[in-house]
Amino acid sequence: MKYAKTIAELKSSGYKVVPVKDEIRNNLIHKLQQKEELFTGIIGYEKTVIPSIVNAILAKHDILLLGLRGQAKSRLVRALPSLLDEFVPVIKGCEINDNPFQPVCKHCRDIVQQNGDNVEIEWMGRDLRFSEKLATPDVTIADLIGDIDPIKAATQRLHYAHEEAIHYGIIPRTNRGIFAINELPDLQPRIQVGLFNIMEEKDIQIRGFNIRIPLDLLIVFTANPEDYTNRGNLITPLKDRIDSQIITHYPKSLEDAVAITKQEAWIHRNGRDIKMPLYFNEIIEQIGFEARMSEFVDQKSGVSARLTISAIENFISNAERRAILLKESTIVPRFCDLPSTLPAITGKVELVFEGEQEGSVKIGKALIGKAVRFIFEKYFPNPLQRKQKTNKQTGGLEEEKHVYNPILSWFGLGNKIEIADDMPFDNYRNELGKVKGLREVTVKYFPHVKDDPFELATAMEFVLDALHQYSKIAKDDVDSITVYKDLIGSIFQRQEETFEEEP
Repeated sequence: MKYAKTIAELKSSGYKVVPVKDEIRNNLIHKLQQKEELFTGIIGYEKTVIPSIVNAILAKHDILLLGLRGQAKSRLVRALPSLLDEFVPVIKGCEINDNPFQPVCKHCRDIVQQNGDNVEIEWMGRDLRFSEKLATPDVTIADLIGDIDPIKAATQRLHYAHEEAIHYGIIPRTNRGIFAINELPDLQPRIQVGLFNIMEEKDIQIRGFNIRIPLDLLIVFTANPEDYTNRGNLITPLKDRIDSQIITHYPKSLEDAVAITKQEAWIHRNGRDIKMPLYFNEIIEQIGFEARMSEFVDQKSGVSARLTISAIENFISNAERRAILLKESTIVPRFCDLPSTLPAITGKVELVFEGEQEGSVKIGKALIGKAVRFIFEKYFPNPLQRKQKTNKQTGGLEEEKHVYNPILSWFGLGNKIEIADDMPFDNYRNELGKVKGLREVTVKYFPHVKDDPFELATAMEFVLDALHQYSKIAKDDVDSITVYKDLIGSIFQRQEETFEEEP
């Protein structure tokens, strides 16, 4: 495509400049008609948030995305420029991207008046038409809107009221594009007031001088709920001027959460093969769900999706470290690697007072335990539930033998196994193989792991760890060694040790 180089060529081509909101609306309609994906990389919002954004754009509204941290607000904002035209014409050298047919800044008006249709134009790409500003308490009106530049006024001998003495802020420089402010409540109230004219009249005024520059903008804000942030508030008059407020949310299904983490997390490591069953992904995602329901976690603060992303990266890294030390070509995560997710959990949940009293590490371990139990019941019978069957001889009901009885009986004889964090895989598999009945139970409910030694071994430990979480067997973690043993025997042993310590 040949692009016009002057206003005259642009006019002869029949090109029509439309306001940015109409431009975005037209491109959105085209994508909807062609059934194209609107926003790539956005998962779980197909039936909730995205339809609301579509409605707002069709209505030509400015938008506020309101939600807790880690709900893809910034990602949504950064996806909006894909709805802009690939290139639009602007007057060459203009600081505020003036429309060649209707320039609004004095410099462009003057050169058009002097040179007419011979004024040169250039074509601006969509990436340059998007600006983003993180709201912080030190942001000023000059940063956003602009100020009088005394040096420019002195060198060019201009009066302070002269438009060309203005040093434009980020908002005018985004004219004919999309401007976003992240974490709007962090902006000082007096600065928020300065946005009134831009939101309502779409113009700017500098230092009280009678300068009116109408801007063509789509403005998008993000914010946490007002009752959450202690750093500031969104003033009501500004909120009233934002046309559409759209509520975001965390993933509503485990499948969406797993898909998000797989998309965002750094999982592939230097070409090494990773044998990680799906249930590990589900357990780590369920930690996030459990945290969002926990009475010990401050729900006003929220639990970011970054928790599970960081957790799975730590989890794989612990398994990778073992593979490197043991010179193994395959990374095989184990349940003894789950404690390595604690730094991601404790650093990303805000605890209420009761949670602080319990301690972040203890809460983190409890969340992991609840997640293991929840996912275990997707694949295996609940160890606490007893089934009844009809006795063919007496006709009465009797309790059916539990599938885990052989495992529990083996531990009940005083047997135990020790799994070290740095144990080679063959030793790890052999140690688990000592437990009578464990392999049979695992293969019964996970038949697909029968011929895969890696998945079989991790699934066998899955069963043991779950039995511990249901208080059927004991588990001791000492440094990098995990010991599974009989629960009753463990209790008596602790009592004996306590008696021996007493004077």
